Amino acid sequence: MVQLTETAIGKVREILDSQEPKPSGLRIAVVGGGCSGFSYSMAFENGSNMLDKTYTFSGLKVFIDQASLLYLDGVEVDYVETLEGSGFKFNNPNVKNTCGCGSSFSV
Repeated sequence: MVQLTETAIGKVREILDSQEPKPSGLRIAVVGGGCSGFSYSMAFENGSNMLDKTYTFSGLKVFIDQASLLYLDGVEVDYVETLEGSGFKFNNPNVKNTCGCGSSFSV
């Protein structure tokens, strides 16, 4: 199961509330590509697809397709702010290798 930290939930809600029209939730996916084979994707959605698993975190709906669930089991999504920048960080215990940029991985 995927987990979102309270910090990540708060940031997603902040961004979600600024959208017009307001989407109904967030899609998290794993897509092919990147220098290590896979990368993470996050996008706002107006609803779930037929084969999606829908999670709810403090009222925030998160949609994940079945193929992505295989790679996201046990993942924690956090939002971090550092001197180098800010963004969402995926802590994935299943990852064997990552690339230098940190946004691509292999399992």
